[in-house]
Amino acid sequence: MVRHPLTPEQIEAGRRLGALLRLARAGRDLADVADAAGISPETLRKIETGRLPSPGFGTIVRLGEALDVPLQELADVWRGSGLPLEAVS
Repeated sequence: MVRHPLTPEQIEAGRRLGALLRLARAGRDLADVADAAGISPETLRKIETGRLPSPGFGTIVRLGEALDVPLQELADVWRGSGLPLEAVS
């Protein structure tokens, strides 16, 4: 399967999502949150920094559960209909 390059809008959506996850993690250790979500700390770091702007759906669901962030809130921020980036960065 050929993967098409992400659009600038998709990249920006990934940055918004990463910023929200970083904010939700707050003082919790990155490795602890990653472990709770069943992903590697490096994967979480990449998502939070926007270097992995299009993580898998299951990953997002597990991160939402680990951070107690409703899936709808994650989706709203990804779509740009939630908090503006300035509010979550």
